[in-house]
Amino acid sequence: MESVAFIQWCLDHLNYWTITLLMAIESSFIPFPSEVVVPPAAYKAAGGNSDLNVFLVVIFATIGANIGAIINYYIAYFVGRPLVYKFANSRFGHMCLIDEAKVQNAEHYFDKHGALSTFIGRLIPAVRQLISIPAGLAKMKLSTFLLYTTLGAGIWNCILAAIGYYLQSVVPEEQLLSTVTEYSHELGYCFIAIGVLVVGFLIYKGRK
Repeated sequence: MESVAFIQWCLDHLNYWTITLLMAIESSFIPFPSEVVVPPAAYKAAGGNSDLNVFLVVIFATIGANIGAIINYYIAYFVGRPLVYKFANSRFGHMCLIDEAKVQNAEHYFDKHGALSTFIGRLIPAVRQLISIPAGLAKMKLSTFLLYTTLGAGIWNCILAAIGYYLQSVVPEEQLLSTVTEYSHELGYCFIAIGVLVVGFLIYKGRK
């Protein structure tokens, strides 16, 4: 209950530091959707009733996403596959909405698509938070990992911020999260399709 109260306090007092903190939590193994952070911050920035700037919201949200991703990366890098799967099968892992099937799915996605999966995975629901784990297990070069993570997280945060900014003049604040969730799910399916096409093209080009 204390952790829930802390997160709610952060959401009620959105600033660049709480945005960074919440996005770091979102990008780690702790379940917390980015849809409840970036769009409300952009919504407030559009309303002109806060000190928030929509461009800085995106920047700090991306910094937070990188922090959380690095945490996952190094945990997987140093503890290795057996302990990662042991955590996934533990009660605490299940409390974090992680299980063996989800980790296997992320690892399979990484193995199938290579380094590009770190970028594409940041745009796909259910893979976004966990794609850093197989990157760490594979001991992917940190600079490459950060490049793809920053690009993927940055694009996703730009999309969420654009939705929140646009909705400020369209829907009341109490309907914001439900509307954003609906949009983000549709966008997630679009990115899955785009990812499949991109990877398919790269495979075809490589074979050719």
